[in-house]
Amino acid sequence: MQFLILHADKLIGKGIPAIVILELIVTNLAYMVVMAVPMAVLVATVMAFGGLSERNEWTALQAAGVHPLRVMAPMILVSLGLAVSVTWFSHAVLPQANQKARALFIDIRSKKPGFELQEGAFYEGIEGYTFLVNRIDASTDSLYDITLIQREGQGRQRATIRAERGYLSTSGGAVITLSLREGAVIRQLPTMTRSDSRLESSSFEQYTVHFDLSSLAFSRSQPDARALNDRTMSASQMQAEIDTLQQATARDWEKFQAQSNAVFRATALNVWSNWSRERALIDTLGPVKTQFVALDRFDSPESQNRALNMVKSNLDEYRNHAMALASNQRATQADMASYTVEIFKKTSIPFACVVFALLGAPLGVLVRRGNIGIAGVLSALALTFYFVMVIQGEKFADRLVLSPFWGMWAPNVLYGVLAWLALTLVIRTDIRPQWPWKRHKTHTNLPQEDA
Repeated sequence: MQFLILHADKLIGKGIPAIVILELIVTNLAYMVVMAVPMAVLVATVMAFGGLSERNEWTALQAAGVHPLRVMAPMILVSLGLAVSVTWFSHAVLPQANQKARALFIDIRSKKPGFELQEGAFYEGIEGYTFLVNRIDASTDSLYDITLIQREGQGRQRATIRAERGYLSTSGGAVITLSLREGAVIRQLPTMTRSDSRLESSSFEQYTVHFDLSSLAFSRSQPDARALNDRTMSASQMQAEIDTLQQATARDWEKFQAQSNAVFRATALNVWSNWSRERALIDTLGPVKTQFVALDRFDSPESQNRALNMVKSNLDEYRNHAMALASNQRATQADMASYTVEIFKKTSIPFACVVFALLGAPLGVLVRRGNIGIAGVLSALALTFYFVMVIQGEKFADRLVLSPFWGMWAPNVLYGVLAWLALTLVIRTDIRPQWPWKRHKTHTNLPQEDA
């Protein structure tokens, strides 16, 4: 529903078939499955174990000597099965569904609105023509006071057509016929120069214009023909992209090293050649004493200055190459991080089924309530913090603040620690809240010994 509300303006009024809109909704549901299954596991686990605790069945199992982990074993196995299934779904089905949904949405968004004239409004949906109809009789589909502006192109001359009345007809297909009655045509005739213009006016009793509406029909493109991104690639495709980027990085580094060696060699040769050429000159001032051994070997300040300028120019060139390489390397690392984050996400979010199952069981036992209200509130809080951490972890990993692994797996690790603490609290202690409406009242009218 949120997707339809956000993109309703791109779907309504274009004559899109209902089956196409239904297909768009179904393909966009694929990414929701990956998030909805862990949510459902958490809610169901809290409700199930909350019901056991509320009906004192958990206490009876403990009194019978049944270990809590034995009670939780079927739930853990089911959550593992769901995690494996959702992992396969996110690797095999989700990329194709995202690519198909993306291609279908682009096709729908790029489709022009259907042919629909309105009274007193310009219509430019058909390429090369502009319509203006002042009155439309809906009962007979007749048009009155019609102005049709025909633009030049594809064998057409520029013209303005006026008619008192007309009607539209179609014999099926993508061609529609406009039959005009009692009007005039003003054409602009071609001339030798652009400065001159000639107009030709002619009247008619009947005039017919045919329009090709094939451009208004909905056409679908091939999803495979569109470029892929990290959301529409499989894990193997993203790993191949990462390998390609790593190889490109290695080539850039080797090229930079070769350029650096050339710069250093050129710097040394320039300094030595200038020293050899200038050492025969005698300067009355004598060379300037410096802290550099190479400069002290020059015989004049001028030769020292020229050598320093050449060295500075070479080093500036080296610095520019180094800055360009650093910028390219950072951009490449960001691209590799985005692919790596998506690979880890395809496994970390499905694995949350197991983490939520281990967390939901002790939560349900502790709250001792198995209704959907308590389970929904607790699950909403836990899921909100979880997905906030997932979103922020993805952003930090894309910005190279965190490693892709910790960006995606840190929420699972944190919730796993919380689940372990909650399990320990349930197994080792018997701390459970007493709800006000569940407290037992003491009957004061009973005898003391009965009480």
